[in-house]
Amino acid sequence: MATLSELQQLVGWVRRAAPYIHAFGERTFVIGIGGEVLEGDAAKRLAHDCNLLAALEIRLVLVPGARPRIERELARQGLTPVYHRGLRVTDAPALECVKQAMGALRIDIEALFSQGLPNTPMAGSPVRVRSGNFITPKPVGVYDGVDYQFTGTVRRIDVEALNAALDSSDIVLVMPHGHSPSGEVFNLCMEEVAEACASALKAEKLVYLCDAPGLIDERGKLVPEVTAEQAEVCLAGARGISEDLGLYLPYAIRAVKNGVHRAHLIDRDLDGGLLLEFFTPEGVGTVVTREPLARVREAVAEDLGAIVGLIQPLEEDGTLVRRGREVLERELDKFSVLEHDGVVAGCAALYAFGEEGTAELACVAVMPDYRRRGLGALILDHMERRARAAGLKTLFVLTTRTEHWFLERGFVLSDIKSLPRAKRDYYNLQRRSKVFRKTLS
Repeated sequence: MATLSELQQLVGWVRRAAPYIHAFGERTFVIGIGGEVLEGDAAKRLAHDCNLLAALEIRLVLVPGARPRIERELARQGLTPVYHRGLRVTDAPALECVKQAMGALRIDIEALFSQGLPNTPMAGSPVRVRSGNFITPKPVGVYDGVDYQFTGTVRRIDVEALNAALDSSDIVLVMPHGHSPSGEVFNLCMEEVAEACASALKAEKLVYLCDAPGLIDERGKLVPEVTAEQAEVCLAGARGISEDLGLYLPYAIRAVKNGVHRAHLIDRDLDGGLLLEFFTPEGVGTVVTREPLARVREAVAEDLGAIVGLIQPLEEDGTLVRRGREVLERELDKFSVLEHDGVVAGCAALYAFGEEGTAELACVAVMPDYRRRGLGALILDHMERRARAAGLKTLFVLTTRTEHWFLERGFVLSDIKSLPRAKRDYYNLQRRSKVFRKTLS
């Protein structure tokens, strides 16, 4: 039985997730699932999580891969897989293996979503799975003298039929094969089908479950977010690129350029990875966007409540000097705020002493959930640019608890005498704040 503390943590998590639940209702998510994910217990856990997403009125399109099953079927038939440029060459015997594998896979997925035992997360679930002929393919053709035969590429997505299926509140299953107008069957790439569906539907999210946590930087740390342009640089340099990422990242980039709001790369082995990525501010994978998620702008009246919420905890623990709401209203023009994916996640203020060519950097605050993303440095860069634009030569800050953060960003320890006279006259001797200065280059 869960302890009271554990239950309270659950309540806290649900409250934190509530804004995302409201935001994602009736939005379309397309999830590309590598065939490895659909083996064993991982498939059951994925079904439970997708069922929950559907219960939250998220419109779900699932595109499963079948490579492991196709390989096993080829081996059973005594056939050797043939690839060229990483793409399967599908001759007539291989196509029969593809049909067998995908038919069995479709049945198994439908069975997964039919579970409703009282002791499972799908108890009482009304969710149904619907599939159909949503794709018109065309042959890949001949490359480097190699005829891909029954390997195809997406020619058209039947958006009207897909939307009709989604409107019925069903989970839509799109198998990676299609039938041409001539009646031929073509084997398709899961990653391409997922991207084509997401782009055609202008989906909120395209998701790939990968063999890696996401993109990894040169220090071995997860890169939580990149723009499409930055992702192209990573791909060109093969930095932090696993086998799956090499396959999926080009389609993720193309998707966001084609109007998909977000593309996510998530570790396929992480239990609950979908829920953690979608319903926590930190996320657990890499999200690819067309434009940066974070931006700093000047504060407006509607930001006042968010600014109060950011600095109040720091005032209460003594990190910041208390400022009343009326003071903040009068001084709102001195504030800049940092937005991350539409959420005001940080702020800072600049109090200029123009005659002395300096300014105080104050009220630097970032929500705890966002502090590991380097957003504080983003605010600082903006405030420095703002000071330079005003013709100021230096910045100073008074701090009692964050001296190392400022030292790491080019500030140097100074003394009270270096403060502008107006600031020096109001220096609080009881707080004993340390003074740090930075010359603006």
